[in-house]
Amino acid sequence: MRRPGRRPAVRAALQAAAIATFETPGGAAASAAAIRFVRAPGWMPQGRRAYAIGDIHGCREALAALHRLIADDLSARPARSAVLVHLGDYINQGPDSAGVVRTLAAGDPVANLPTVNLLGDHERMLLDALDGDRAAATDWLWAGGKAALASWGLDPDLPRQDWPAALPADHVAWLRRLSLTHREGDYLFVHAGIRPGVRLADQARDDLLTIRQPFLSTEQDLGVVVVHGHASGPSVSITPNRIGLDTGAGLGGKLTCAVLEDDRIGLLAA
Repeated sequence: MRRPGRRPAVRAALQAAAIATFETPGGAAASAAAIRFVRAPGWMPQGRRAYAIGDIHGCREALAALHRLIADDLSARPARSAVLVHLGDYINQGPDSAGVVRTLAAGDPVANLPTVNLLGDHERMLLDALDGDRAAATDWLWAGGKAALASWGLDPDLPRQDWPAALPADHVAWLRRLSLTHREGDYLFVHAGIRPGVRLADQARDDLLTIRQPFLSTEQDLGVVVVHGHASGPSVSITPNRIGLDTGAGLGGKLTCAVLEDDRIGLLAA
């Protein structure tokens, strides 16, 4: 546990010398047969398995490939019960935002595997823009919204006030139904993270969707192990209190899925 009041330079030096508590499962597997499991920072209920996919950002082909890997894993290693959780940010950056939303709005993408779809900050920006928030519209366009509009076959320069009528109504309805959090065993699934020191019931929506610090750097026991996206990096981050799964899909990185069961974690990637 950090002592309060340590100077940043001293803290950074100690962190650089620290030995990681949890091992990352090497490279993420490109096939179900190649999954390598290591000890996880939390426990799933007995017989329960969770597949959690990080930020998708318009990478429909990678998402379809990952869904096939999950189906292969379920076929090879049947679970008593399982769930698939998408951690949000389905749109922007990548080439096919519309295709990702179309796929997920159509229902569970893996047969016999119930799916939970969480809200990300990119979806929140679009929904706020559709509700008339001009600043949100500007932010969304800056974050890749023009490419997203084009993926729906719309003019990237379409005026904001025309978006509600132009976007598919069933896609917008699906976006409005997205959940903020999901709980399984020791794990809380959320797009960005939680604010340390605040009860789960009192977490602000904005923090759940956009927080980075102090969440990413805290060593505090959060009461749950947070499985999140939002903060992209070249590899999965596993610490005693969180698992970060945004590995840069849409920005040249892979799309990654954590496989959580008992007290272990494995990774799939496409």
